[in-house]
Amino acid sequence: MKNNYNLYVKFTRVWIPDPEDVWTAAEITKDYKLGETVLHIKLEDETPVEYPIGPKSNALPFLRNPDILVGENDLTALSYLHEPAVLHNLKVRFLESNHIYTYCGIVLVAINPYDQLQIYGEEVINAYSGQNMGDMDPHIFAVAEEAYKQMARDERNQSIIVSGESGAGKTVSAKYAMRFFATVGGSSNDANVEEKVLASSPIMEAIGNAKTTRNDNSSRFGKYIQIGFSRHYHIIGANMRTYLLEKSRVVFQAEDERNYHIFYQLCASASLPEFKDLNLTSAEDFTYTSLGENIFIEGVNDAEDFKKTREAFSLLGVKESTQSNIFKVMASILHLGNIEICSDRDGEMCHISKGDSHLSDFCKLLGVEHKQMEHWLCHRKLATTSETYVKAMSHKQASNARDALAKHIYARMFDWIVEHINLALHTSSKQHSFIGVLDIYGFETFEINSFEQFCINYANEKLQQQFNSHVFKLEQEEYMKEQIPWTLIDFYDNQPCIDLIEARLGILDLLDEECKVPKGTDTNWAQKLYKQHSDSAHFQKPRMSNMSFIIIHFADQVEYQCDGFLEKNRDRVYEEQINILKASQSQLVADLFHEKNDAPSTKSSKVNVRAAKTAPRAPNKEHRKTVGLQFRSSLQLLMETLNATTPHYVRCIKPNDFKEAFTFDSKRAVQQLRACGVLETIRISAAGYPSRWTYLDFFSRYRVLMKKSDLMSSDRKLVCRKLLETLIKDSDMFQFGKTKIFFRAGQVAYLEKLRADKFRAACIMIQKTVRGWLQRVRYRKIRKMAITLQRYGRGYLARRYAEYLRLTRAAIVCQKQYRMVRDRRAYLRTRQAVITIQAYAKGMFTRRIYWQFLLHHKAMIIQKNVRGWMQRRKFRRARNAAIIIQCAFRRMRAKRQLKQLKIEARSAEHLKNLNTGMENKIVQLQRKMDDQSKDYKAQNVKLQQVNTTLESEVSKMHKELEVIRGQQGDGGQLTSLQKELERLRKELQEAHAQRKKLEEEHSSEKMSLQQRVEELETENTLLKSEKEEMNQKIRQQVKTSAEDSNASQREVSLQSELDAERQRYQNLLKEFSKVELRCENLKEELSLTKFQPGHRRNESNQSSLESDSNFPSVSMSEVGDTEDSIQLVEEMGMEKAAMDISLFMKLQKRVRELEQEKKRLQSTVDKMEDLAKRRGSEARSPTSDQEAADLTYNNLKREELESENKKLKDDLNTLRKNIAERAAENNPNNELQDSYNLLLSQLKAANEELDARKEEVLILRTQIVSSAQRQEQNEQVQQSENVPNVSEVPDVPEVPEVPEDKEEALKAYQGLAESKRLLESQLQSLTRQHKDEMDALLTQIELLKDDIEKKQELLSYTMSLSPEAQVEYSIQQEITRLTNDNLDLKELVEKLEKNERKLKKQLRIYMKKVQELEAAQAAALSSRSRPELTRQVTVQRKEKDFEGMLEYDKEDEVFLLKSLITDMKPTSVSATVPCLPAYILFMCIRHADYINDDQKVESLLTSTINAIKKVLKKNSDDFEMTSFWLANTSRLLHCLKQYSGDEAFMTQNSPKQNEHCLKNFDLAEYRQVLSDLSIQIYQQLIKVAEGIIQPMIVSAMLESESIPSLAAVKPTGYRNRSSSMDMDSGGPSSYTLEALIRQLGQFQSMMSEHGLDPEIVGQVIRQLFHCINAITLNNLLLRKDVCSWSKGMQLRYNTSQMEEWLRSHNLYQSKAAESLEPIIQAAQLLQVKKKTTQDAEAICSLCSALTTQQIVKLLNLYTPLNEFEERVTVSFIRNIQNRLQERNDPPQLLVDTKHTFPVLFPYTPSALSLDGMHIPASLGLDFLVRV
Repeated sequence: MKNNYNLYVKFTRVWIPDPEDVWTAAEITKDYKLGETVLHIKLEDETPVEYPIGPKSNALPFLRNPDILVGENDLTALSYLHEPAVLHNLKVRFLESNHIYTYCGIVLVAINPYDQLQIYGEEVINAYSGQNMGDMDPHIFAVAEEAYKQMARDERNQSIIVSGESGAGKTVSAKYAMRFFATVGGSSNDANVEEKVLASSPIMEAIGNAKTTRNDNSSRFGKYIQIGFSRHYHIIGANMRTYLLEKSRVVFQAEDERNYHIFYQLCASASLPEFKDLNLTSAEDFTYTSLGENIFIEGVNDAEDFKKTREAFSLLGVKESTQSNIFKVMASILHLGNIEICSDRDGEMCHISKGDSHLSDFCKLLGVEHKQMEHWLCHRKLATTSETYVKAMSHKQASNARDALAKHIYARMFDWIVEHINLALHTSSKQHSFIGVLDIYGFETFEINSFEQFCINYANEKLQQQFNSHVFKLEQEEYMKEQIPWTLIDFYDNQPCIDLIEARLGILDLLDEECKVPKGTDTNWAQKLYKQHSDSAHFQKPRMSNMSFIIIHFADQVEYQCDGFLEKNRDRVYEEQINILKASQSQLVADLFHEKNDAPSTKSSKVNVRAAKTAPRAPNKEHRKTVGLQFRSSLQLLMETLNATTPHYVRCIKPNDFKEAFTFDSKRAVQQLRACGVLETIRISAAGYPSRWTYLDFFSRYRVLMKKSDLMSSDRKLVCRKLLETLIKDSDMFQFGKTKIFFRAGQVAYLEKLRADKFRAACIMIQKTVRGWLQRVRYRKIRKMAITLQRYGRGYLARRYAEYLRLTRAAIVCQKQYRMVRDRRAYLRTRQAVITIQAYAKGMFTRRIYWQFLLHHKAMIIQKNVRGWMQRRKFRRARNAAIIIQCAFRRMRAKRQLKQLKIEARSAEHLKNLNTGMENKIVQLQRKMDDQSKDYKAQNVKLQQVNTTLESEVSKMHKELEVIRGQQGDGGQLTSLQKELERLRKELQEAHAQRKKLEEEHSSEKMSLQQRVEELETENTLLKSEKEEMNQKIRQQVKTSAEDSNASQREVSLQSELDAERQRYQNLLKEFSKVELRCENLKEELSLTKFQPGHRRNESNQSSLESDSNFPSVSMSEVGDTEDSIQLVEEMGMEKAAMDISLFMKLQKRVRELEQEKKRLQSTVDKMEDLAKRRGSEARSPTSDQEAADLTYNNLKREELESENKKLKDDLNTLRKNIAERAAENNPNNELQDSYNLLLSQLKAANEELDARKEEVLILRTQIVSSAQRQEQNEQVQQSENVPNVSEVPDVPEVPEVPEDKEEALKAYQGLAESKRLLESQLQSLTRQHKDEMDALLTQIELLKDDIEKKQELLSYTMSLSPEAQVEYSIQQEITRLTNDNLDLKELVEKLEKNERKLKKQLRIYMKKVQELEAAQAAALSSRSRPELTRQVTVQRKEKDFEGMLEYDKEDEVFLLKSLITDMKPTSVSATVPCLPAYILFMCIRHADYINDDQKVESLLTSTINAIKKVLKKNSDDFEMTSFWLANTSRLLHCLKQYSGDEAFMTQNSPKQNEHCLKNFDLAEYRQVLSDLSIQIYQQLIKVAEGIIQPMIVSAMLESESIPSLAAVKPTGYRNRSSSMDMDSGGPSSYTLEALIRQLGQFQSMMSEHGLDPEIVGQVIRQLFHCINAITLNNLLLRKDVCSWSKGMQLRYNTSQMEEWLRSHNLYQSKAAESLEPIIQAAQLLQVKKKTTQDAEAICSLCSALTTQQIVKLLNLYTPLNEFEERVTVSFIRNIQNRLQERNDPPQLLVDTKHTFPVLFPYTPSALSLDGMHIPASLGLDFLVRV
């Protein structure tokens, strides 16, 4: 696109080179024209720059991609593919979004964050498992899943090649890839191969990793791990190959570097008792571990890592003794490094001191001879053709030999450990396929590069060649698959560079040849290189050096120093030292250095005569194989392996050299991008057609550029073809494939520009129209305002002109007047002057005469003034006295008038004048009171007359009684009467005692209730205090939660305790209210027994009172309505209730009525208390016999009424119970009503008869008690006087004579006394009635007075208002009255509606019962009329009732289980009673229990459980079968509980069901087994359901377009066309939201049809909704392409549809909707604004169900789909993070998809009776007999 000069116009953004940031952004300020040498641009800081343009040296700058493409997951999705675009995209993703992974075609670019990220957990592995590579965000798990999937689908071995610089994260990436394979492809048996594979990592890190200046855990070797899989793709074994271990690190480390970790781990654990023999100390004490001067790594505990290393050895099967030997070898290397070699003879010779402890430790640990090792460390053997002799080594040679030995020992130990790891990972099973993970060093270039860097770069050249050929191959395959014409793409071929290194006479060949020369040197080798390869294009000789050479690699040119090449290539170790080690007493040490060909060579040395010549060569055969040759052969083997597999590439990038978290150094990144081949991939992609779109995505994205007629076409390919041919004239810029459209680089950016221009034009049109409309509105407003201003301005000018005219006229008038006054004043002044002159002249003459009379005149004036003053003083005194008298008189008269006015104001006439309308009412009331007083007087007169007649009769009877007593001769009658009196007295005492006992019981119960109430109140206060303490504790713990890591757990526990305390508190409150209510009822009963007024107001009195008063009495209906109103207020809330004016007026009216009623009742209670006090005082005074008898009568009547009331209550309860039992027996309604009426009539008749009998008994008891009292009084009198004289007894006059018929006289006397008492009681009742009526009248008068006062106040207030206000006030009063009337009508309507609803509900219940009865009768008739009745149907005989038991033979148990369980299909019993198999099995169990056959019960239950398990195992993926047996298992469990005989489970049973309970066996253990089985079935049901809906969730919730035309499409990269997608079959199947909801509906309907408990159904739906939420949210958090505003709208719509489905199926209360809260908040987060601080606060308060990491991740992933949307800024995300720091969220990012809620199986007894169970003949259970 550089040659397309039309794109370099003003405002185009470009990239220009920058010395610091490599590339910097700029913007063109002037259009570029062809031929110009300068491009005018400006930088981002507005600095203008003139960029020079040259035809060869400096071409046009690179174009920038649109902002919408920045931050893409795949670099190949960028329209402009070049280095600055790649660098910028990686930088934006790494710094702004914190994304460390990015795709670049088939390469995964991984940037080391130098920070711990929570993106490698098991939940992340589960999220990526089974997903296509392009569907999720870039991740190492996505690459591993792609390799695993291609291995399973293509049956081809795979390889993952991980490369990069030291510190780029290669080892970690390889480790995570292996963890993914171990998790996804776990072993099928118990071998735990995957754990062993993972266990090899800590071992290899300990012996192969070390700290460098670039990395704290740098791998100093290359390794290729082959993970073997079986035919079912489970891990069965593994194998490891290593390459080029950095042995030099054992003896040398640069500054701030360390040796291999294993040495520091051993030193850190030296204090352990098992390591005492190693004689190790701190790592600082050993030479080989202290050269780097820093033995510690920040954040690393070597002792803990050593424990992990030992655990890994144990897991791999390495014995403790073998581990001990390994550690001895490692420790011996440290002691070897500390051996001090002393020089002799100026360094020509050397020796080791005799007391060197390190040498002793070295020999002891390795089990070798001390003297031999001491000798051969300082000497060596030289062999010639004729002889062999020993030569002493110099100090330097000995030191080098010692270091070489140390390196050789470590290398052999390293190889031995790798070999044994492979043995532990080896399997005897046949390997079907494998996945290899190659962790190898990347391209390296340092200031000084040696042999190691040469080998590393050589390996990278080979890998780059393989990478280039693979990328080229994939590109060509893609073009061929889409059937588009293609030409050969030219890509960089580094074969010449490889030939330079490995060809004949290449660098390695010359190096090996020089090593064979006896005295070969690095200088000679360098000269050979210059001579041989000086003409090569990839080889250069430095100008200033003869000991180095330059190789131009694919990434960069590297200068290698020749020093040390030969020595490192030879890797020479002296044979004598090796032979000593071979002879070690330690078997491990001997095996380390034992070569495979040692045995035959040793044998030949013994036989051959020329042993002296051949002996040195045979053991050195392996040593003569140079390092370069070994590395080349192993590399060749590796390349053959890689070429035989499908490679996957991971390129690790090191962002900076300072190991700082999320810091990006552009220079270092560009170097690594060039070195790892990423830019080469970009170049190959850019050479062809890098941008590829499916026809549907292209149509969806660019349909805005199409015509309306094209949009209506059904052929999308044709529409896309027409559009592209119209927009892009050059046909070579795009190609049409079978399923995709291919674009050259830059064409997508061009289309995006056209699309943005189209949108911009549309926006401009919309803005133009809206702005025009706004301007027109504004113009109209301005015009109107201008007209108004003009009108007012002209008026103002006119008024000002009129004012000017008025002022002008006034000025003229003023001028006229002023001139007139001025002239007049001048005239007057002249005239005055003349007069003055004349006056002075005349005065001069006159004064002369005047002075003569002056003295005389002055004397007269003095006299006059003195006399006048005296007269005035006299006058003032008289006037003051008169005024005082007048004031006193007037004050006295005013007081009299004021007093007269006050008297008049108090007079009735004044009130009459004020309120004439009330006079008539008062007159009427006074008349009524007069009439009542007259009646009262008449009644008193009548009462006096009756009293007089009664007194006369009583006196007459007394006289007759005296006559009778006087005539009595003996005292026999008296003694009999005394005995009768004693007997009656005893009975009275017993009655008093019983009454006292009852009163004591009542008082004790009252006291106990009061104490209980006090206890509850105290407990209530204690609970409140505990609640406050709990709240304070919670607040304190919340404050200190940041300091304590376990605060969240304690908060949860405290919250649960608080909830429990709240529940307990609420229960106590409920109990307290019940006790309080009971106490009030007892108080009411007590008040009724104490006070029984004789008169009660009837309803007519109440109604008249209500009509005459403004204080109506409270009816129960109004109380109920008020309670409904209060309940309505509680339901609506205070704010909504306040908005409802009708409800407010209703409550206000009710409050007023209650206050008035309270006043009235209080006054009534006060009057009653006064009346009771008066009666009590009368009762305490001495009473007559009649009054005592009346009191006794009342007490007896009260006791009788109480006992009778108790009996009536018992009878009423019995009657209700009988009616309920009759109703439960399903009798017809008419029969029930008739029986009920009959019982009521009988009860009424019994009550009437009981009243009559009761009255008679009371009269008799009263007579007995009164006679007993009289006899007691007589006895007292006789005892006081000791004379049996009856005449002195009160109320008994002396009788001189006793009549003959004594009994008749006594009866007559008693009858008269009884009639007297009856009359007195009637009189008392009349008196009480009259008093009550008087009290009512007084109350009414008081109410009328209050009404009059209110009306007077209202009238005075009305009169004080203005006429308009009076009218308004009267209207307001009328409105209030109408509102009250309206409310009353509303209340009446509501009552009627409530009654209507109740009646309708009852009608529906009765109709349902009738339908059930009709259905049962029809089923019974149909069952009787069937001709094919089987055996179990014919068992129903009338002469024998069915008891709900089924009998079977022991031999038929197998057939029973086969029919009911094994061969049972849910569809076969779909038309019968739900859970029929469970009922049949329980009826069989009942019969076995009935016959007391324990073996039969045990056998049946055990076989049933086993059969259910087998069926579920066989149908492990069948939801219908699992749901069916879950319902039946739970129903069988409920039946065992319901009929167990336990009272806790029998509360809801009918009497018939209680008869069916088990009699002999307690099956509690089997209930527990069935409960466990139910839980297992429930878990299997959840697993099956989740397996069904899991493939549907992502497609339905995130990908389906529920709202048409809302989703948008962005450009996609290579990964969306990954080979893991089955493109030939149309891609993966997609599901819609309707399909998911339909599936959930099927689950719900299926479970309901099977009779599963609704609570269990709700728990299943809740678990499935949690799965939907978890999978949807996890995919949302791992997919950048779905984190947009439109997708948030789509997701919110989908969740609302799910909630609507819950409501429609009555499942909203199952807490399933709460499970969707996180995904709902995530959708809202994608939709809300994300700019200001207020937006941040809103987001923090909104996303309460999301963790901090999830919120930040979503904000980082948020991607605008159009240029008009804005990205979320980094500062906004940091603001969110700062605000959410106080949260104690879990560290994990993803939701656990495997989380299951605890299931609860509630006990739900069945209402079906077992004796009414019908067994269909289709089940084939003919062998069952109904019992």
